[in-house]
Amino acid sequence: MIKIGDIELGEFPLLLAPMEDVSDPPFRYVCKQYGADLMYTEFISSEGLIRHAAKSIQKLDIYDYERPIGIQIFGGEEDAMVQSAQIVEQANPNLIDINYGCPVNKVVCKMAGAGILQDIPKMVRLTEQVVKATHLPVTVKTRLGWDDTSKNIVEVAERLQDIGIKALSIHGRTRKQMYKGDADWTLIAKVKENPRMQIPIFGNGDIDSPQKALEYKNKYGVDGIMIGRAAIGTPWIFNRVKSFLFDGKLIEEPSVEEKISIVKIHLQKSIEWKGKALGVLEMRQHYSNYLRGLPNIKPYRTRLVMTNDVDEIYAILEEVLSEYAGFIPAS
Repeated sequence: MIKIGDIELGEFPLLLAPMEDVSDPPFRYVCKQYGADLMYTEFISSEGLIRHAAKSIQKLDIYDYERPIGIQIFGGEEDAMVQSAQIVEQANPNLIDINYGCPVNKVVCKMAGAGILQDIPKMVRLTEQVVKATHLPVTVKTRLGWDDTSKNIVEVAERLQDIGIKALSIHGRTRKQMYKGDADWTLIAKVKENPRMQIPIFGNGDIDSPQKALEYKNKYGVDGIMIGRAAIGTPWIFNRVKSFLFDGKLIEEPSVEEKISIVKIHLQKSIEWKGKALGVLEMRQHYSNYLRGLPNIKPYRTRLVMTNDVDEIYAILEEVLSEYAGFIPAS
């Protein structure tokens, strides 16, 4: 049984990675329905929280059906991170996660996200202050290092464990790599193999199929897997991976009927959470991923992203259902 503090996650949990503009409550809802064991919010700016910025505050929204769930924060200033941890605690998540992995320039230039990988002592100090500021378990998501000359994750993992984090998720790339090239899990395995490490170690990067999940579980010995981009438009990947890992069964991709049903649920949840106008607008990014693999789908997809009328969206989805009924894309 893998545990983060007192949170029980099963024998090999599958985690939904926090993804900006993706991992919101509507998306988390469908991922939970399809087997995600632990999910995180989109990362939330500590500076935004302490200034009560509306967008940051809204990201604190969590629901009981999502549990266990972690709220993820990022920032480069100790005082702001401590204050934001205390604000997050009031939202009553199961844990607080610190983002030391985001590689985008607007975050890195503030010495936040993966930017702090340039200053490991500061990373340790900041983490320790957050751990001391809350009674909730604190976890960390990070990368192998800043660049190829500083892949110091084995040492970093020890130091973070020593100051009290309860789990560590590692993306198998450096900040310099961004999302390019293949994720290197060999150093993730070295962290897990380190006899000093007692906390759960979760691997992240390039897991896009049940077969690869099983291969990496066996090859690298991690305690669980975090799935990010591969869940966009395919939230059922969690159940497919679980079935293959635990039962040896490779579940087929969902039928078009099931996919359209999921799209409708996602749209409904998006409207409920964000309101009709914004809910419809922000759902547009998901249609191409949900409908990927359907031949000649572009005209339908174009119509879906061009209309703001909810009834018309449902009508177009019904047309897709009628046109592609019985079609099952290759797994």
